[in-house]
Amino acid sequence: MAKLALALLLISMAMAMPWAQPQDLKWAKRLDSGGQPTTNLQFYFHDTLSGKTPTAVRVAQASQTDKSPTLFGALLMADDPLTEGPDLSSKLVGRAQGLYGSASQEGFGLIMALSYGFCDGIYNGSSISVLGLNQALNPVRELPVVGGTGVFRMARGFAEARTHWFDPATGDAIVAYNVTVFHY
Repeated sequence: MAKLALALLLISMAMAMPWAQPQDLKWAKRLDSGGQPTTNLQFYFHDTLSGKTPTAVRVAQASQTDKSPTLFGALLMADDPLTEGPDLSSKLVGRAQGLYGSASQEGFGLIMALSYGFCDGIYNGSSISVLGLNQALNPVRELPVVGGTGVFRMARGFAEARTHWFDPATGDAIVAYNVTVFHY
C-alpha cells in the first residue's frame, strides 16, 4: 500500500511540473523526430537602430567604416525583442541579446553572436545560441544554432531568417525566424 501511495504521489508531482504539461504556444511546437527531442520555433526579431529607444547601438567601428559601402568594421550591441507576430505589440516571447558586426567588404554580411532567451511557457528561462554569418540581403539565410540552456541544453540546429520589413534609411528591420532545435 505504501508503494502504491508513493507511486501515486510521484506521478501527481510529475504531472504538476510545468515541463510535463502540454502547452498551446503559437510560436513553439515539439516535433516527433523519432527519439531526440526536437522543437520548431517561429518568431519575429525586431532590430531598431533609430529613434529614442534603439534596441541595437553601434559600440565600435574601424577608422574606415564610414567610408565603406557595407559599413565594414561596424560592431553593434543588441537587446532586440522577439515577438509571436510581426507587429511589435504582439506577444513578447523573448529577447535576442549579444553582438553583430559588418564582416564583409563586398556584400552585406553580418557576423552574429546572439543569445535568444525566451520568456514564455515552458521555454521561460531557456535560450539558444546562434553564431554565424548572416548574408542579410539574401531572401533566406541559414544560421547555425550552436548551443543552448534550460530546455535547450546542448542544443544544435539551424535558424532560417527572412526579412519581413526593412527601412534602408534607418537600418531598422523585422526578421522572421524559423528555428529547428535538436536538444536533450
